Amino acid sequence: MSEPGAPLVRFSDAGKAYRRRHLKSFLLHDLWPGRSTETAATDDYWAIRHVSFDLVGGDSVALFGTNGSGKSTTLALAAGASHPSEGRVSVRGRVAPVLALGVGFEPDMTAPENAYINASLLGVGREEAQQRLEQILAFADLRDFVDVPVRNYSTGMVARLGFGVAMHVDADVLLIDEVLSVGDGAFQKKCIGRLESLREQGRTLLVVTHELEMAERLCTRALWLKSGELHADGPLAEVLPEYRRFLASLAEGAPRASSAKE
Repeated sequence: MSEPGAPLVRFSDAGKAYRRRHLKSFLLHDLWPGRSTETAATDDYWAIRHVSFDLVGGDSVALFGTNGSGKSTTLALAAGASHPSEGRVSVRGRVAPVLALGVGFEPDMTAPENAYINASLLGVGREEAQQRLEQILAFADLRDFVDVPVRNYSTGMVARLGFGVAMHVDADVLLIDEVLSVGDGAFQKKCIGRLESLREQGRTLLVVTHELEMAERLCTRALWLKSGELHADGPLAEVLPEYRRFLASLAEGAPRASSAKE
């Protein structure tokens, strides 16, 4: 476990661009002699840009933003699943990402096989992975399904397996992206309790969630991304009210749905 206050994740003026193709309508007259047959133009779309922040040991941080603001891109960069197009992202320590259901799982393998491989990919040694396997399966409540290929699991079972691995590999940083909303209430309660325990142990949490009450329970700091840029970084108690007002203003400005009589 890292020392409290030690920097674990640093974004230094980081940006991530994706190449975007713009398709033109494909009409018969586009094929007339003398007309161009080019069907697309390209440009760069910046998912995030000029983003700078540090995560230190013991931080518990909520990452806020509306859809398309760059939250998942930020987590992917922190996890090492993507690389910045400009600036720098530096990470040290063991990072356990839970970014999407089933990512990294081999569907024809069983839960123990997948748990062992994923723990190994997170830097857990063979002997330690074997010791943690029973804890992972017990947490995920999958001991009755150890011989069943993951392809036959429900969405909730896959979520439980992913969480079980991430929460039992002694990670310095846990990256959680909206998957807490998957699964039944009992498992959600178990996950939140585990995250609270890890936070008390000094682990660092970076949590994306649209459930603001969950952010209040788990986090003490907030990052707010708006249109790919870092709009706010501060104590949750200061950032959250402003973010709630922003969401309310969006709801007030949304067009009303037409009624059946209109």
